Amino acid sequence: MTDVQDRIKQTVESNDIVLFMKGSPQFPQCGFSGGAVQLLQACGVEFASIDVLSDPEVREGIKQYSNWPTIPQLYVKGRFLGGSDIMMEMHESGELNQALQGGGS
Repeated sequence: MTDVQDRIKQTVESNDIVLFMKGSPQFPQCGFSGGAVQLLQACGVEFASIDVLSDPEVREGIKQYSNWPTIPQLYVKGRFLGGSDIMMEMHESGELNQALQGGGS
């Protein structure tokens, strides 16, 4: 495994809930990342966020790590849940809150 893959794995495994996003929760740099942050905040959970724009290696590496082409990406208890569309679908069905509370802080 490459160094960046190791760093991503360590980040995913050391945080109950982690969002790889463009920008920060305070200043999202794309609408999808902003929407993902709003969903997490609506669920009332603490989460770690990684700004992929500040680290091009992570920006590319996370796509390989998850085998998922887009950002944002949400991980709960080390498991990849999905991007913003999947998060929205899960939120509407109540699954997102269940997953976050089960794997939350």
